[in-house]
Formats: sequence, C-alpha cells, structure tokens
Amino acid sequence: MAIDIAVESPLQDEVRGLIAELNATLLELTPPEFCFHMTAEQMAEPETTVFIARDNGEAVACGALKRHEDGVGEVKRMYTRPPHRGKRIGADIVGRIEALAREEGITRLVLETGDRHPAAWAVYEGAGFSRCGPVLDYPDSQWSIFYEKNLSS
Repeated sequence: MAIDIAVESPLQDEVRGLIAELNATLLELTPPEFCFHMTAEQMAEPETTVFIARDNGEAVACGALKRHEDGVGEVKRMYTRPPHRGKRIGADIVGRIEALAREEGITRLVLETGDRHPAAWAVYEGAGFSRCGPVLDYPDSQWSIFYEKNLSS
C-alpha cells in the first residue's frame, strides 16, 4: 500500500465522489440539521486547504484546514473510505493539517464531529486534541462533540 497525501483541488470528479460518500455517511448517523457539510465549491475557497490521500492513485481519504479569524483553524471534512480505515490515514491527514496550521502561525485548531463517531474521536485524541465546549458558531447539541488543540506552545 503506497499512500500519498497531497494538497489537491476538491473540484475533481473523483474527489467530489469522496465528498458525496462522506456526506451520505454523516446523514446515516446525524440528523441533517446537525450535519455541517461544505460543498466542493466551498472547500475550494481560498481560506480552505484540502488534503487528499491516494492509494496507488485512487482517492481514499480527505481532510481540510479552514482558516478563521484570530488565529483559529478548523479541521473539516475528514473521511476515509471503509476499506482503508484502521491504517492511520486519518491520523496522517490530521498531522498534515496541524503542520500547515503551525507553519501559518495558527495558534488553535478546533473541530466539530458527531456523537456517533468513536473512530474519529480516537484519531483526534491520539493527535492531542481535547474535548471542549462548542466552537466557532456551531450550536451546542446532543449530536455534536467538539475538540480543540492549542498550537501556541
């Protein structure tokens, strides 16, 4: 297995397919009003950098860094296709997001994930994120779990 992770455009058909799978998966676990999707077009905006993991050329995972004001970066759109789970691809993408955030002087990373995503929690906690209260403009709900990581030290 040769996994390569690189910054790519989300506007590619193959990446749009990956995003569609992510959205469908989230909608199976969370009510639509508590799914905070970004379209491929939103992901292509300048404040967002998208990382795509490829296995021998096939897009198998994604994740993104969205920049906000006051030195805050948000981890978004994390997804790994089922046959590739358990291979630390998500952890590697989070590592790339954090490295870019640090390089750009972002001092805090935050994220919102679902209450039924224990595999995601393990990735974030393994990367040193801690649970916290609601971040950014997300509503506090039973469907959301929030994480943060201070990068200033």
